Amino acid sequence: MPTRSSLLLLIALAPVYITLLFYLFPTSDLKLSSFRLFTKLPKASAPIFSRLISTSTMSSVQIVPRRSEERGHADHGWLKTFHTFSFASYQDKNHDSYGCLRVINEDRVAPKGGFGTHSHREFEIFSYVVDGELEHKDSMGNIEILKRGDLQLTSAGTGISHAEKTPQNATNPVHFLQIWSYPSIPGLIPKYFTRHFPDEDKLDRFLAVVAPVDAPGVQKDQRDGDGPAPVQSPLTMYASLVTPGREVSVQMRGKKGYVHLVMTSGYTTGKAKGGSIKVADKEVLREGDGAYIMQEHGNEVVVQNVGDTTAEVIFFDILA
Repeated sequence: MPTRSSLLLLIALAPVYITLLFYLFPTSDLKLSSFRLFTKLPKASAPIFSRLISTSTMSSVQIVPRRSEERGHADHGWLKTFHTFSFASYQDKNHDSYGCLRVINEDRVAPKGGFGTHSHREFEIFSYVVDGELEHKDSMGNIEILKRGDLQLTSAGTGISHAEKTPQNATNPVHFLQIWSYPSIPGLIPKYFTRHFPDEDKLDRFLAVVAPVDAPGVQKDQRDGDGPAPVQSPLTMYASLVTPGREVSVQMRGKKGYVHLVMTSGYTTGKAKGGSIKVADKEVLREGDGAYIMQEHGNEVVVQNVGDTTAEVIFFDILA
């Protein structure tokens, strides 16, 4: 049996061995898969990957929790927001991005509040409405009020301007997730899409709500179409409403994944409360918690509701 110190030495030298393979066997499939694992990770993924290795080296699915109270947070009065990754004044080099996934903000915007007109470029931006109403206006001429079950996706491409606010007559705040991902191709023509996913379609199953433009069933040219919204990024976003005692599963295609349990029970800055789930029979997450996932072989990831209330779960299958 090798000693612990020898195992640690082997792990430490792994990048050296992979680099040697790269130069000795420039056409090797082994080179491609191994080299990408260590060199194609975003800058924030290296420390995350180290934690994944130490968390569960004997498991085919490795998980690192991202606790709700550890997320970035800001309270601007009109906006209460949590940041999974570095955003605005919250900066954490250990949580800058994960693969092509750059932003997961869980926002609550007060009545008569919102984000005034501002610009974006070279991002895929999607808003998933949890509760309330969100008014969207943009430089492409789109004006729309989004409600629960609606998902809006903007492919910012070469540049757009938009505003997101609660409608003028709103009396309740809007609770939504804003997600950004890096596009696979720069310089795209800006586009806008909306999709609607009723609760019953997400009940005790993972439903794809965003998927790559070339994925089966994606209507990439339909502004208001059926099926997942088309994204110019190598990721699929699933949503599910898991009732107590039930479980749902997703067959991962990418090596990286991220799961987030939406804060549906209410806003809190302390330890997460409300519903709870168990991911891959390993980690228990409460509302607001998330978890990084790393796997190698197209594993099925199971999410169980171990609480006493319906859990709204978002899952990202990240291919790059």
